[in-house]
Amino acid sequence: MTRTLGPKLVAYVALAATALVAALALRLQELVVVALPFALVPAVALLLARRPAVDVRLDLERERALEGDEVESVLTLDASGGVDRLEMLLEVPRGLGIVDGRNPVAFHLGNDEVRPHVLRLRCGRWGGYRVGRVFFRARDRFDLVAWEWDVDVRAPLKVYPREEVVRELLQPAETQVFSGNHVARQKGEGIEFVDLRQFTPGDRVRRVNWRASARRGELWVNEQHAERNADVILFLDTFTEATSDGGSTLDLALRAAASLTARYLQQKDRVGFVTFGGMLNWMLPGTGTTQLYRLVDSLIDTQIVFNYAWRDLGVLPRRTLPPKAMVVALTPLLDDRAAGALLDLRARGFDLVLVELAPQPFMAPPRGEIAAVARRIWELKREALRGRFREAGVPVAVWDDDRGLAVGLEEVSQFRRRARVALG
Repeated sequence: MTRTLGPKLVAYVALAATALVAALALRLQELVVVALPFALVPAVALLLARRPAVDVRLDLERERALEGDEVESVLTLDASGGVDRLEMLLEVPRGLGIVDGRNPVAFHLGNDEVRPHVLRLRCGRWGGYRVGRVFFRARDRFDLVAWEWDVDVRAPLKVYPREEVVRELLQPAETQVFSGNHVARQKGEGIEFVDLRQFTPGDRVRRVNWRASARRGELWVNEQHAERNADVILFLDTFTEATSDGGSTLDLALRAAASLTARYLQQKDRVGFVTFGGMLNWMLPGTGTTQLYRLVDSLIDTQIVFNYAWRDLGVLPRRTLPPKAMVVALTPLLDDRAAGALLDLRARGFDLVLVELAPQPFMAPPRGEIAAVARRIWELKREALRGRFREAGVPVAVWDDDRGLAVGLEEVSQFRRRARVALG
């Protein structure tokens, strides 16, 4: 806590100093008598000034919220000695805003008075925040002395990206061995009919196809496709991003990742993620509600860190990319290192799906003919890169805020259906 002189006290000191200087310069003792009251007032004010004793506590309505939600915060002040005038300012992190309540605010606190101050915060952008750094300035009754200090009572607040509407999820090419909601290629216990075969000892009676058995004069049983779960790996390209005041491609990536994570975990799939860029982060595939919170909490810590080192998949632990996993890559295709790593991933036999986060909405329109030609060349290079992925058998979906994630995923599903027909 630092103590400062108020503007009135500074004026008294200035008047006393001026009178004393004038008395010395003019050799008039009478001016010393005139300066004496102006010198006594600061001295008495400093002697009588009481250091304020204020305790503060911050209570948040909840610790988790979605983008666009409002969270109520209550700052409770307890002044044991009373404060004639107290000014308070709550530091609001970037990404949050105040929609109701005054900040800064000034009020009087009596002895042993407890006063709550309510502020409603709007969660404007996803991220992990710590709210509760409070700045104070207290003044005495005559505004002669002031004290300034800050208190750290920060509490965590995690803001999750809002979910995108997804009507139908992508079906993986390969499934795992545990039960789930995907129809597997293998035969086993399930509900999808695949074929008939003769009865063998050990078959269950409920699997007997009585109509086929009556026609053929011997027992025949139904065979079904097994229902299995899948491994889904979300691959986030964090080498670079396109950004503007309205958001960034990283915002799109986080919203898509959070939406897909929640939906795949609901149908018993195992979900993991890899952030591949200047900072390397990963989480092994898992399932259940606990995995959902672990994944989303890790995703909101994702950030773009510039790095000039060339990265390949050799830096990733093997367990992060299990065999037969479907890899959903979320990338703006702005860095050749990410594109090369994804093509390498496809060459290793992984079931890869590419969701391109269109950077054009976050870019300024070209000015002049030269800039327009440069933009056109850049667009052609991007189209050529998409062609390389399609030639490798990788479906590419382009997504921006205007088209929606569901439209992009439907394009991928159509690409896969056409590919199956061509192979058949």
